[in-house]
Amino acid sequence: MTAPEYDLEFVRSQFPNIGELAFFENAGGTFVPAAVSDRIYDYMRRNQVQPGASYLASTEAMERIDRSHRRLAEMVNADAREVIVGHSTTMNVYVLANALKPSLKPGDEVVVTNLDHEANIGAWRRLQESGIVVKEWQIDSESAELGGTQKLEQLLTDRTRLVCCTWCSNITGTINDMQAIAELSHSAGALLCADAVAYAPHRALDFKNSNVDFLLFSLYKLYGPHLGVLCGKRERLLELDNQNHFFFTRSALPQKLQPGGYQHETAASIEGIVEYFDRIFEHHFGESECSTKERYEKIFELFAQHEDEIAHPLMDFLNSKPNVRIIGLPEVDFTRRVPTISMAVADKRHREIAAKLGEQNIGVGAGDFYARRCIDALNLGAGGVVRISMVHYNSLDEVARLINALDELL
Repeated sequence: MTAPEYDLEFVRSQFPNIGELAFFENAGGTFVPAAVSDRIYDYMRRNQVQPGASYLASTEAMERIDRSHRRLAEMVNADAREVIVGHSTTMNVYVLANALKPSLKPGDEVVVTNLDHEANIGAWRRLQESGIVVKEWQIDSESAELGGTQKLEQLLTDRTRLVCCTWCSNITGTINDMQAIAELSHSAGALLCADAVAYAPHRALDFKNSNVDFLLFSLYKLYGPHLGVLCGKRERLLELDNQNHFFFTRSALPQKLQPGGYQHETAASIEGIVEYFDRIFEHHFGESECSTKERYEKIFELFAQHEDEIAHPLMDFLNSKPNVRIIGLPEVDFTRRVPTISMAVADKRHREIAAKLGEQNIGVGAGDFYARRCIDALNLGAGGVVRISMVHYNSLDEVARLINALDELL
């Protein structure tokens, strides 16, 4: 099938709040298409009752939540019982760490990186209080990369039980070779917990073929409501201790890993993400018969091509500025990075740059973005970085506005 021309106007028409704001802080949370927000509104008007009871509004509420759960699982190529929806990725990791903790013994080892968002670091580091040895896979202070798996191999021993690593950095945009990391971790007898929060908005997720044991991502950074998702291989999830009320058994998936449940109206809206992607596919490819996996691969190939196109002029501009340090790979390459571009500007306060851009209705972020260990390792100081993060609905015109504004500020 020939790749169609990308219809950005159609894509942007799906988002009610796309307008005058040139929004480049997508790594902090993306816009939400009408297919999602309409479902939240409709659920609260029609089904804001406790789901699962015998009356119509309640049974319909449960059906909407269950259907969203099934379609989410299909979207990431996982069994529905392998998908746990929680309040956030940070909360999901704390639940996972507590559930895994009883299987670990003093002296067992967990490997974390100093590249990750704290969500996939903090809960694992706290296991040190129980005698677990936490080792740190460190980035290179110049390249801001983990540099392949050589350093990881040196950290692994016969006591390593878990490796925790980001699939894509929320600071550098670097895509790590998760298959290679998984193979090496498993060869040492360790499980792998991959944080795909910064990866999922840009590349199709395929849990069954990813070779990771636990996969994390956040729906509010994937064009959806403020919820986090934990995918786990079913046999691994069944081994975990119950973290919910005492009457949930070890086989109660996903409930045993959902203490306190979740917001019903947002859970019911997850189907809207799938509907949005379906609309994008059908608009560009028609009623083509292909597998769910192939549909998402084609959609995200379109997205990646567009994202590279709009990232090029910005990257060229930043590379032309001698006082700008691009954090990570200073070039556009969809095989190695996503269009999350962070920079350090000599003799400038990063929050002031972000504020000045905000005055021109251009949204960027500044700070450490909860990847403080990464910022510290790169000697970037308390000001962190200016982060410009683009997704598939951003336009070349918006990038031009950003470049013109930055040219006066840098």
